[in-house]
Amino acid sequence: MRSYIYFLILLFIVSGKLVNAQQNDVLTLQQCIDIAIKNNLNVKQSALVMEQDHINFNQAKENLLPSINGSVSHNINQGRSINPVTNTYANQSLTSDNYGLSGGLTLFNGLALQNNIKQASLYYQAGKMDYLQAKNVVTINIITNYLQILDNEEVLAQAISQQQVAQQTVDRSETLEKSGANKTPVDLYNFRGTLASSKVAVVNYRSALEAAKLSLYNLMNIPFDRSAEVQPLNAEEMKGLYGVSVDDIYSAALQQLPVVKAATLRRQSAEKALQAVKGYLLPTLSLSANLGTNYSSTGQSSTFIDSTSAPTKLYINTPSGKQTVYSTQANYASQSISYYNQFKNNYGTGISLNLNIPIFNNLQKRNNISTAKINLQILKNVEDNTKLVLQQNVEQAYVNMNSAYTRYQALVEQADAYKESFRIAQIQFDAGVLTSVDFIIAKNNVDNANLSLISARYDYYIDSKILDYYQGKLSL
Repeated sequence: MRSYIYFLILLFIVSGKLVNAQQNDVLTLQQCIDIAIKNNLNVKQSALVMEQDHINFNQAKENLLPSINGSVSHNINQGRSINPVTNTYANQSLTSDNYGLSGGLTLFNGLALQNNIKQASLYYQAGKMDYLQAKNVVTINIITNYLQILDNEEVLAQAISQQQVAQQTVDRSETLEKSGANKTPVDLYNFRGTLASSKVAVVNYRSALEAAKLSLYNLMNIPFDRSAEVQPLNAEEMKGLYGVSVDDIYSAALQQLPVVKAATLRRQSAEKALQAVKGYLLPTLSLSANLGTNYSSTGQSSTFIDSTSAPTKLYINTPSGKQTVYSTQANYASQSISYYNQFKNNYGTGISLNLNIPIFNNLQKRNNISTAKINLQILKNVEDNTKLVLQQNVEQAYVNMNSAYTRYQALVEQADAYKESFRIAQIQFDAGVLTSVDFIIAKNNVDNANLSLISARYDYYIDSKILDYYQGKLSL
């Protein structure tokens, strides 16, 4: 009984895994987009560049903060050197330590720091737009490729249906041939040729479908799974034209498309960069302060002990004769000053207000201004070219969409006409008043019309999605 329970548990686990495997074999459009964005190297690269821009923006803001630096040095001297206590030469071994703390703050430098902040901020925002643009490009490529797969699937299904009809026609003709009811022997061979052509078409369309799936997996940057399927979308019959003029689409694209925003932001960033380098021509006012102390092994203090009188070699004349001159000499005892006392007693501070006036620096600042002007003009050209290319792409997509819609409408009429023509041809051929060649022509006409109708419908659907993307309202 226990082994039976274990078997049932194992069966449920395996069944659950099989169900999950079957569910995972069907990819939705949203799943494909998410996987592609996650794995796309251009998106990852844009994210890293955006993060670098963010760091640069933070650094530009932090440049307004004061700079504070500490210093510590330990020195060992042998022989003749400067005594740091008496500031005189000494011929002895000594050690010394120096401690310092300094700080500086820029008060004014022609607003260069403030303009650098604005420049870095605009460049960071442009990086965000580049990141969104990279994701949008992946999204539109995935949608286009996804719809191409659905297009190929419908075309393949139509081709398989045509092959089945051709097979039924061959089977019927072979039956008639065996019973001697075929009017002309060539009919069977004509139908067999049509069947062979249908089989070739199925092979070609299946290969095209396989190639479209491989392209989708390449965009997602994951290993190709031949057994995977994609979830169908609602690409229904078109109810009318797109409904938005090309000028309105272009105006919306200028406002919504990240690639245009990025170009504009970079041009604005270059304008701030030019203002920043111009600011370096003005005087710089800064505030600095420092504090420090030191220690030396030669530091000593003297303590008074007593005083003594000693004769000198000098004499003075007195009425009683020469008298020796005595001098009084103070006696001191020397002792080393402790590390702590030197550290405390040698403490000193300083503060200064500095004005730096640029007069001549090898024309470096002037050349930086010229370079900034050229860079600004380059980015203006990039912005103008981005808008021009966008306008051309919008107009081309709009023409493609209108062409696809017009072609679809014409193909609907063509398919209906050929469908009726084939129905009549079928009746006439069964009645023996139509040759097999004419029957095959009628069948090929309706088959080709149906295949073209499918492609035109998806062409319109893809072009509509591209126009949606240009307006910033891309939906799945």
